[in-house]
Amino acid sequence: MKRLLATAALIGFTGTAALAETTCSVPKAEWQPEQVLRDKLTAKQWTVKNIKTDEGCYEVYGTDDKGKRFEIYFNPKTLEPIEGNKG
Repeated sequence: MKRLLATAALIGFTGTAALAETTCSVPKAEWQPEQVLRDKLTAKQWTVKNIKTDEGCYEVYGTDDKGKRFEIYFNPKTLEPIEGNKG
């Protein structure tokens, strides 16, 4: 049981560390507008509560089509999710 808890703690810590390193290095002139990302997610039946920028990425908070809450980082140029996302 202790080994299982230690493994779970290590995995949780590693996941947090990977997320902390999430950054986007896209010049601001190449960013797509927030509204384009909002429209893309709305078309998937997601509800977007807030979009902000963090570490040069779009950080989106909302709920998916099943009502599950999410916090996901997106590349502002491609609007693709960033690896290491929460959610």
